Amino acid sequence: MSKLIGLTGGIGSGKTTVAKMFAAKGIPVYIADEEAKKLMNTSKIIQAIENEFGKEVINNGKINRTFLAEKVFNNKEKLNDLNQIVHPAVKEDFKSWLKKNRDFPFVMKETAILFETGGNKDCDLVITVTAPLSERISRIISRDNTNEQSIKDRIKNQLDDDFKIKHSDYVIQNSTLESTENQVDEIVKALKKIQ
Repeated sequence: MSKLIGLTGGIGSGKTTVAKMFAAKGIPVYIADEEAKKLMNTSKIIQAIENEFGKEVINNGKINRTFLAEKVFNNKEKLNDLNQIVHPAVKEDFKSWLKKNRDFPFVMKETAILFETGGNKDCDLVITVTAPLSERISRIISRDNTNEQSIKDRIKNQLDDDFKIKHSDYVIQNSTLESTENQVDEIVKALKKIQ
């Protein structure tokens, strides 16, 4: 049975970049956000979201993500409603993925809300990726074409780095690609010793 590594970090910390570095080293990685986006394009999820948020959330048979984000990111109750639809589907998808990858010594699940959902309790090890707030904000602005205030609102919905760091086995300071790659290499070496 594989050991499960949880990989987390705040929005814009670069955890997906780090996840891809681990994947390049031969560790299968489940990127929860990417899989959730795929699942949100399935008819069952689209229908459930339309039922919860109204017809205006659907545009040409697909979810209008910008509209949905505006609805949920400043409203904890609405965010919770969305999570109640999407999280169970992701959980089932992850279980299937785990079965397919059970022969690897380690598998990794990358998710922004590992601690918030209690997913850390299912992990054998947890890695948190951190980056300076100003860097995180500029990354998200260029990636999502959004404004600073909406990013700060999204950050407020996540646990702070101090909490995550305190409850993690490893911490990766993601400032430059080279130093991040070196930290990933060190963790992979440590993992090989315990597999």
